[in-house]
Amino acid sequence: MLHFRMILLLLLIIIVPPQTEAQGFLKVSGQQIVNDQGQNVLLRGVGLGGWMLQEGYMLQLHGEGMQHKIREKIADLIGEEKTNEFYNAWLSNHTRKIDIDSLKAWGFNSVRLPMHYNLYTLPVDKEREAGKQTWLEKGFRLTDSLLAWCKANNLYLILDLHAAPGGQGNDLNISDRDPSKPSLWESEANRQKTIALWKKLAERYANEPFIGGYDILNEPNWGFEDPVNDKNGLKETGNQPLKQLMMDITKAIREVDNKHMIIIEGNGWGNNYNGILPPWDNNMVLSFHKYWNFNTTESIQHILNTRNKYNVPVWLGETGENSNVWFTEAVQLLEANNIGWAWWPLKKLGNNNPMQVKLNKEYDKVLAHWLGNGPRPSAAEAYNGVMQLAAATRLENTIIKRDVLDALIRQPFSQATIPYKAHIIVNGTVVNAVEYDLGRNGAAYFDTDTADYHISNGTHGGNKGRVYRNDGVDIETDPTATDKYFVTHTERGEWLQYTIDVVKAGHYNIILNYNTTKEDGKLSLSVNNNTTAKSITAPKTTGWQALDIQKIALKKGPNTLRLYFNSGGIHLRSIQFTAIK
Repeated sequence: MLHFRMILLLLLIIIVPPQTEAQGFLKVSGQQIVNDQGQNVLLRGVGLGGWMLQEGYMLQLHGEGMQHKIREKIADLIGEEKTNEFYNAWLSNHTRKIDIDSLKAWGFNSVRLPMHYNLYTLPVDKEREAGKQTWLEKGFRLTDSLLAWCKANNLYLILDLHAAPGGQGNDLNISDRDPSKPSLWESEANRQKTIALWKKLAERYANEPFIGGYDILNEPNWGFEDPVNDKNGLKETGNQPLKQLMMDITKAIREVDNKHMIIIEGNGWGNNYNGILPPWDNNMVLSFHKYWNFNTTESIQHILNTRNKYNVPVWLGETGENSNVWFTEAVQLLEANNIGWAWWPLKKLGNNNPMQVKLNKEYDKVLAHWLGNGPRPSAAEAYNGVMQLAAATRLENTIIKRDVLDALIRQPFSQATIPYKAHIIVNGTVVNAVEYDLGRNGAAYFDTDTADYHISNGTHGGNKGRVYRNDGVDIETDPTATDKYFVTHTERGEWLQYTIDVVKAGHYNIILNYNTTKEDGKLSLSVNNNTTAKSITAPKTTGWQALDIQKIALKKGPNTLRLYFNSGGIHLRSIQFTAIK
């Protein structure tokens, strides 16, 4: 019964009665973020990357991945009118109430909204009168809806200006910056529009306690002192233009709103605070971003030192894009240091986030054309492809990544394993090899290469195939097979665990569907922590073959089966159970 409830929780939605009682405004108390009762609040959230602001990699488009370039590419194929139709469908489908209901059910308590300014106001070069701000209803209406969904679920909503007027960095995709036009740092009109936008937002939401805070400028990355050799501001020592803009935004917000936390980010993608501190507001939080490095105290020591020096809270506003092992390690590290977090992103075309958006054949043709690997698709093919893509962002059309959710919410606090799915064993039952248990490395499985630490040691680890699951176990696709996913790149000492529910006790032959083309492989099998079969030889094959492990005793009810790889290079597709009469 417990397993059934867990599966329901992870699969989709638990109906949660609406909670409308105010949590109270979040505020700063020393090094803590607290609610209106003074209780410490540890934010566990997700960023809605890709909704208001697309980045090319989220659509599997590499290179020029700025949204305005993506839009141009789409318009080139299907025309401006149908491009507008696509973007309207994208905004309507990507994030809905069911997404926020799901986040609540899964255990999150906050949402970070990456905003594109052009949904709220016109670009400066399209304003009819210089210095005037034209406000657009679409962005505010979308934000109002999202806030209502968050309120219904008792979740905090953090507003994040992800794409500022002109763009705030030389990493162009992040802020949809057009380098042919003046940046945020090169245009006073862009600066004033940014300040005005924040004042408008603060005025609108000043009395909304479910607005958790204002993350006023995402990942600035600009070399003020040495724009040629330090274009992303990693070595910047002064950061005065950035500090001045953030101070001006703060002043504008405080003219209309004294209740909400203001969250600031350093230069160099959020981490370079040289010259920016001390804080200039008594309700201010420092944000930092963390990707692809070790999850050790040393990896966050810089922000811990800053927190201690200035007696101010810190929040990890963005992290993710890695494997489940990394996710669990990161959450453990952060929460042990009382640092809340917002995972990035909720959904995309890709495997390492809570929801995976599915590809379609027509969009594959569009991608092939864009990447120079195929002919130009017809307008009808391209239109169908992008519209199917927009529909694929709806939660019910995505693949809910139960392993990712488990790694974020349960595994940081539990060594226990749970079944990936219910494996009910009767005569003839087949268990797919990729459906091993959910749990930590060393508990549900063991893999020697588990995560991407390339910032720290240059290695890009994790699932080499980047499909189906997001653990260290390597999984690839065989498009010619019905059960198309299989475990691959196994190494000596690795193992997989399966929790199975046997209907009738007895002896079973266990038949492995395997492949090893280099040399004979060696396997071992244990059942309920007892080694049942040692040093099984898996003969070298020229294709997929059956390996029969005979007369294995299984008890009625739950059994734990572990398959050990005593040599590497064995590919495994499935495990079949045949009862011996």
